[in-house]
Amino acid sequence: MIISVSRRTDIPAFYAEWLMNRLRAGYCTVPNPFNPNQISHVSLTPENVDVMVFWSRNPRPLLPHLSELDERGYKYYFLYTILANPREIDPGSPPAEAALKTFRDLSNRIGPERVIWRYDPIFLSSITDFDFHQRTYRQLAGALKGYTRHAVISVTHLYRKIQKRVREIEKRGITLLPLNERDLASLMYAFAETASQNGIQIRSCADESNLQQYGILPGKCVDDELISKVFGLNLEANKDSCQRKHCGCIESKDIGMYESCPSGCLYCYATTSFERAMANYRQHDPHAPSLIIHPERTPAEKTGRD
Repeated sequence: MIISVSRRTDIPAFYAEWLMNRLRAGYCTVPNPFNPNQISHVSLTPENVDVMVFWSRNPRPLLPHLSELDERGYKYYFLYTILANPREIDPGSPPAEAALKTFRDLSNRIGPERVIWRYDPIFLSSITDFDFHQRTYRQLAGALKGYTRHAVISVTHLYRKIQKRVREIEKRGITLLPLNERDLASLMYAFAETASQNGIQIRSCADESNLQQYGILPGKCVDDELISKVFGLNLEANKDSCQRKHCGCIESKDIGMYESCPSGCLYCYATTSFERAMANYRQHDPHAPSLIIHPERTPAEKTGRD
């Protein structure tokens, strides 16, 4: 079983203590995102976990625990997002220099094959236009040369839950830019060339656009080929039917929960209400079996200490 940690929130950044408690306990519980009263019990014992895939904007809080993960026999790799967007768009992410230092420290610790750089999503606006992204990608790729072998990109999808936020930021004089084919082609060619110059293999993430014509092949974030190459595991893997049509990821079990990341990224698909996410984060119990306790739970499930 592959454990996704997590598409729904940033567990390494904000819930590292909870994760380590759950790994020591050997299990966690995960409410169904669409029915909180339906709760799954997920084994987290090393015997039942093939690989853990970490998704994060800031894995620094998890770094002190890597030795314990290794001692317990867990295999894992990181999908590490660094974008360097302005604070108006990414108010809670670490500054670029701090993020790059953490990336390099992590790569030195576990190897560049196991730290994948995500420049994702590409949010096009009047303060993050095509020139901004071309310049920023070139700077970040140069700083990460030798520290990663793979990069993932995608263009923002305007899910319904973020359209209201876009309207709010437009009131502050920041406008969303249309995605035209000519500018997209120029940007993708530049990305592909920059990645190649820095020894990075670039792939797209669940992108509906045909980026192969620009030299960018479809990728998998939860990747059986990478797992086989890095860990020597040949998994009988099926495409994850719960993900978007163009997603190439194989099946995994996600142990995170929506409405729990306090970063406040404007384009976040996993958060409907930043206020609710912050409230959930503040009332989080690192000893509980589930990441966030909902009021629908019974008293026993709410305490849930081991």
